[in-house]
Order: sequence, then structure tokens, then C-alpha cells
Amino acid sequence: MSSRANLQRLQALEKEMDAAAADFDFEKAAALRDEIARLKGEADGIFGRAPPGQIGLGTDQPVREPPKNWVKPKKPDFLIGANKKKR
Repeated sequence: MSSRANLQRLQALEKEMDAAAADFDFEKAAALRDEIARLKGEADGIFGRAPPGQIGLGTDQPVREPPKNWVKPKKPDFLIGANKKKR
């Protein structure tokens, strides 16, 4: 099928899915949603388990490290008078 035919088929399926959802036929709408995802190549992302390393907060992100010889700056101490403006 050509890309134009695929696009028209996807648009027709999306309209049919919207109509099924408006008629409260959620089983048909879900089946159409899965078919649309399959045609788009996204079928693996709808249901299923996350790949290893994708579960949890930031587990798939690289660990950031500060540059060599970097020193954390001192926090100002607001309880002493050295940080206050002179009156």
C-alpha cells in the first residue's frame, strides 16, 4: 500500500474509533486503537512490560558527575550577621 492509502486508512480507523467511543462501545474502540498502533508500528508500547532499566525514577538516565577539581560552594549562613546589610 502507498503512504497515502495508509494515511487514509489510519484516518478512517481513527474516525471509526472516535465514533465507537462516542457510542460507549469501548471494546470496539480499544480494538481499533490497537489496530491503529499496530499500523503505526507502536504496538509494543501499548501493553506489555517496560524494558529493563525503564522502571523506577531515573534508572535509564546516565549518572551525572561534576567536573574534576570542582568544589561545592559554601552555603550562606543567614543566622549570622555577616550576610545582613548594614543599617
